[in-house]
Order: sequence, then C-alpha cells, then structure tokens
Amino acid sequence: MGKFEFKLPDIGEGVVEGEIVEWMVAVGDTVKEDDPILSVMTDKATVEIPAPCDGTVASIVGEAGDILPVGGVCIVFDVDGEGNASEASEPVAEKSAPVEEKAPVEEKTAPAPPAPELPPVATAPAAAPVARAAGTKALASPAVRQRARAANIDLQLVAGSGPAGRISHADLDRHIAGGAAAATPSMPMGGVAKVARNGTEDIKVIGLRRKIADGMMSSYSTIPHFSYFEEVDVTELEALRQHLNATRPEGAPKLTYLPFIMQALVKALAQRPECNALYDDDAGVVTRHQAINLGIATQTDRGLYVPVVKHVEAMDIWQSAAEMMRVTQATRDGKAGVDDLTGSTFTITSLGRLGGLGATPIINKPEVGILGVHNAKDRAVVHNGQVVVRRIMNLSSSWDHRVVDGHDGASLVQLVKSYLEHPATIFM
Repeated sequence: MGKFEFKLPDIGEGVVEGEIVEWMVAVGDTVKEDDPILSVMTDKATVEIPAPCDGTVASIVGEAGDILPVGGVCIVFDVDGEGNASEASEPVAEKSAPVEEKAPVEEKTAPAPPAPELPPVATAPAAAPVARAAGTKALASPAVRQRARAANIDLQLVAGSGPAGRISHADLDRHIAGGAAAATPSMPMGGVAKVARNGTEDIKVIGLRRKIADGMMSSYSTIPHFSYFEEVDVTELEALRQHLNATRPEGAPKLTYLPFIMQALVKALAQRPECNALYDDDAGVVTRHQAINLGIATQTDRGLYVPVVKHVEAMDIWQSAAEMMRVTQATRDGKAGVDDLTGSTFTITSLGRLGGLGATPIINKPEVGILGVHNAKDRAVVHNGQVVVRRIMNLSSSWDHRVVDGHDGASLVQLVKSYLEHPATIFM
C-alpha cells in the first residue's frame, strides 16, 4: 500500500490558483479513476476535477472557500503499489486535514446510533446536542434543513451517519422514530398550526457568491456611478415583434425584446463610442472598442453570470437572438466556457418579469456603462393629444462619471429610445 499525492492541475491559461467550491469526497471514501472529487472556481468558471487513480482518500487539503495553488497537493490517496509520495512529503499532505473532523470509514457503513428518547418539547427541556467538533454545526442538505424546520426539529440534536456527521433524510427519520419529533401544537380555529422559529443558519460566502461580492464592491467603491432613467413607448416595436415571430424562418428563434435592444445599441454606440469602452484605473487609459461585445447579465441557480455575445455589429436580428440564447442557456447549464464569459464592452441587465419601475444597476467593471431593461406594460398615456393605452417599457442606466459625462450617457439612452420607438430605423 502506498500514498498517491494529487496536485491541482493547470485549469486554464494563466490561472495560478483556484477556490474550492465543493469537495465531493471525504477521508475514508473509496474512489475510482475519473470519479469527480472536487470542483474549483476561477474567474467565474467552475471546473470539476476527476480522480487521477483508484484508491481510498487519506487526506484532503482545505475546505470550501479556501484557495488552492496550481501545482500544490490537494488530496492524498491510499493506493495499491508504491504510489508517488516520498516519505519526506507524506507528513505535509497528512497534516492538511485533521482526522478528528472527518468521519472514520467504519461510520460510513455502520448504522447511526439511535437518538435518545426525548419528551415532547412542549413539556420537557430539550435534549443535549449530539457531540460534534468544537465550532462546527450540523451538516445537512437544504432539503433536509427545510424538512427539519417544518417539523420543528433542531438539527443540532440529530445524529448524522454521513461523512463528517452529515445528516440525511434517513437520519431524520430515525430521530423522529425515536420519539424526538417536536410536539404538535394545538390546532387554532383557522385550522393552520403556527410554530415560533428561533433558529439561524450561517452561510459562508464562497465561490461565485464571493466573486460577485468582490466584483460589486470593487465597482461600487471605485466608480462614481450616476444613473439615468427613461421610459420608452414600444407599441410599434411590439407589433413588429409579433409579426416577425409569426413569419420567422424555419429554425429561427422566437424574438424577445432583447435582440431589438441589442441591435439598437449597435447603432447608438457607434454614435457614442465613449460609452463602448473599458477604463484602466491603474494606467489612467480609456480604451474605446469598435467591436460591440454585449454582456447579458444572466441569473442561474449558482448565482449571477455575464455571458457575452461578441461582435453584435456583424449580426442581424436573428443571429443576435440565436447567439444570445446559446450563451445564456450554456451559462444556466454550467457549460459556458471562459471565452463565453469574458470580453464584454457593454452590459445589458434585464429584470424580466420582475419588472419594477427603476433600478440603479452596478457597472460591470472595467466597462463604463450598463443598461437595465424592465418589463413592458400597457399604460394609459397621452399620445397625440389623446389618452390612450400604449405599451411602455422603462430603461435604467448607470455610468462611470469619471469618463462619461451626464450628457453622453443620457444621449446614448435617448438614441436607444428613438430606435425602439421607431423600430424601422433599427434596420435602416
């Protein structure tokens, strides 16, 4: 039996370190070659690292949120044969993961000890918490936590049989079967029981959430933002959109408002090139770009990403829609590459159905402007001297006041408004 030290591999050009997002194995686990063992994040791209060999996990380095250097040992396996670890290097790997904080291999297969018999919460003091390492809290998935909250059960009182004492649904079932379920409060007249809740849950800010936090803090603390709002009458645009969707070529995507806004920005940014630029704070240089690469802020179940539709100036309305759908869907599916997530020169953020009347979007640094799009609604407005119902969309924008004057940012929005209110001009 030998030791195999696995070093974090090169996970992208120019990448020298990565942040641990999740360990998929624990000390004592048996893995096969190519089994996923670790996910690492770098520059908003999450990479899944597979096992390099068959073996048993002897130790791991770091936990979620820690930074690993490329080329540094991140996990050590017990393997058949000699392995690759020298005697001098073995202690380095072993000290990285305190054994007492990980579940021994026997605990993975042995049934959890039955929870002590507890009297109803309403009539007796709570039982003592299950023994855990100092400073640690019960480990459980969101689904298990939600179920425990609904049953008014404190997870600190539940014995977990998973790695590092992780609590599963089966553990919760055993806890309840042992008589530890909370007493059911008497049913009020309305027929719905109300339960007081005092629990808290600490969530470590790691991975993409920390990247977003750092990026937003850097943008907001170094860029003097000014915002500008406008409403746009998209009645004619809506009629055109409906017509194009009804007569679209075979295989063409269905058009939303965003491809029209993208094409309107192509024409508007050509006239206001100071808005299609990147500002290098350190060098004190503003670089204006001829290429119009539009970032599309996209919400995923992992957080906010900004995939990029590149060279929109070379696309027609259908190509804009197709490429936007491709990069945003790839991002939601976790399949977007680094090239899809970098290189924007201006960003669009849309709240979609959440709508709202206005917002103050934060600039996607080092860009100098961002356009926020709100949902279109039918409103009563004065049009040609008459009160009529028109379809109105609100736009919000923010600008870097160091390099974009108020007149310039407002002019860009007014150009976009003009193109959207007279949509034929988008194609002229």
